[in-house]
Amino acid sequence: MSRERTRVIVTSDGEIDDECSFVRFLLYTNEWDVEAIVTSSSQYHWQGHKWAGDDWAFPYLEAYAAVYPNLLKHDNRYPTPDYLKARTLLGNVESEGEMEKRTAGAELITKVLLDESDNRPIWLQAWGGTNTIARALKTIEEEHPAKMAYVANKIRLYLIWEQDETYQNYIKPHWGKYNILTINSDQFIAYFYNWKQFLPKEQQEYLMGAWMKPNILEGHGALCSLYKAHDNGDFRSEGDSPAFLHTIPTGLRSLESPDFGGWGGRYINIRANTWTDKVDEPGYTYPEGRWWTKNAWGRNRMKLEIPNDTLLTNYMKPIWQWIGAIQNDFAARADWSVKSYYEANHPPVVVLKNELDIEAKAGDAVKLSAKGTSDPDKDKLTYKWWQYNDAGSYQGNVTIKKSSKKSTSLLIPVNAKPGDTIHVICEVNDNGTPSLTRYQRVVITVK
Repeated sequence: MSRERTRVIVTSDGEIDDECSFVRFLLYTNEWDVEAIVTSSSQYHWQGHKWAGDDWAFPYLEAYAAVYPNLLKHDNRYPTPDYLKARTLLGNVESEGEMEKRTAGAELITKVLLDESDNRPIWLQAWGGTNTIARALKTIEEEHPAKMAYVANKIRLYLIWEQDETYQNYIKPHWGKYNILTINSDQFIAYFYNWKQFLPKEQQEYLMGAWMKPNILEGHGALCSLYKAHDNGDFRSEGDSPAFLHTIPTGLRSLESPDFGGWGGRYINIRANTWTDKVDEPGYTYPEGRWWTKNAWGRNRMKLEIPNDTLLTNYMKPIWQWIGAIQNDFAARADWSVKSYYEANHPPVVVLKNELDIEAKAGDAVKLSAKGTSDPDKDKLTYKWWQYNDAGSYQGNVTIKKSSKKSTSLLIPVNAKPGDTIHVICEVNDNGTPSLTRYQRVVITVK
């Protein structure tokens, strides 16, 4: 099934968990058009302060080059090492929030955004601060003000907190009128250093050394050998990975709207163009302005160290509910680094016979079928149809008949109102090693 490839730009401050995220990111570069990889700064890291080095990314790119010939056996869309190296540049790093200097990284972002030969959206990911992105946008405002609306129309922002002041002080006041879609994530702490504090035990198993060592760290080639787990093999942190997990084409359609939800989390619209985490604390009011370590709800709740804090655990469920599938997918990519096509596993391709967007009246029967689904390795497939209640606006439950069969049906509840939406996920797992999962989402709108 053909689809438009997603364009991505990464900006990173090179923190140790960024380095872990970067290993995973490189194993997924076949899925996107990578436009730029730019080192930026943040409130935590800049030149002279806990700095990984201007060229921290290049050992990883060299390791990618070492496994690249084997990755090509699994997908010929992997970009060449030279392609990635040419797009890996230094941005604004001299201090926290510095955005006055016209750096090579900022200039590349500017060039990509101004290029009218490609109008596809670009997901700009801030793994650190937004200062280099802000510098690029300021150059466009100063030198190409007539193109600001065109550029803004292409931009999608995914922020791992606001790790400096430049979003509030420059991007929002100067570009806010264009209503650029902006996700600001606090849910990323599901993959943060403190994961043992709040993740359910069944998810933690995929992050323990007993799983990480055989699946990622040992015997999986040059790139995975650089992965900075703890000494015992436990997962350390990949706080920035949700920014690109959001863009992996899993079939969950998460790029269509932040409140659809997917591997990179699920977000609600709190004001204008801003989407962030859903806080279920009664009477909670989102702060005006910056969403960051000092006021993000999950970060502050975590500091309270409440035993068995179900409110905090549920807050991060939009990400951790997928961890088993995400980690198994990572393990398969690690295998691609060293194994032949026939020794490794590849995800199923989920194709539905029905439309993905359906209109139906209350009381109607809706038939759904995944009969077009296949597996590249001819693995046995299992099917699970389920209602994603959080993503749909209909508040009740829908009974899905024969939910473990390839084809199913459901009745639209008689109390469903016109305009209500019901999200149904077709989840398909193969029986390869590791077991891999893909999806298709059906959105039913009541008419």
